[in-house]
Amino acid sequence: MRFIGAALGIALCATTLAAQEVKTTTKETTKFEVTDGHDLKASGCLQPFEDAGYMLTTDSGDLKYVLVTNENLSKYVGRRVEVKGIGTDSDDGKIKIEKEVGTTGEVGGRKIDDNKTKRTTEVKNVGFPYLSVKSLKKISNSCE
Repeated sequence: MRFIGAALGIALCATTLAAQEVKTTTKETTKFEVTDGHDLKASGCLQPFEDAGYMLTTDSGDLKYVLVTNENLSKYVGRRVEVKGIGTDSDDGKIKIEKEVGTTGEVGGRKIDDNKTKRTTEVKNVGFPYLSVKSLKKISNSCE
């Protein structure tokens, strides 16, 4: 009798756990914006920058500017380009970083509708030259 009671308890527990199934999707977006600086126009070779983003380099591969953009510029990597935007050669500018995380899905049969968290940070004295990408023009298909 105890065995039947234990088996029934395990079956009820498993049914309760199945009903508490969690299915969620998390979406994270990060936006960058130059909020202070001056108008700049620069040309150079477009290269990937560390883990994410892009940079404009000299012919010898030295950094000219880190590019601040939310766009995918991968089709221009390895090409000579001209970039116009707002930026700085020194520490007189600011970059605003806005990060948003949203969760949607279902928990225990109850729908979760777009629960969002937003955080904004403004960075001063970045420590390297940067340039926002307002416009980009390809000059040549190679950097040489």
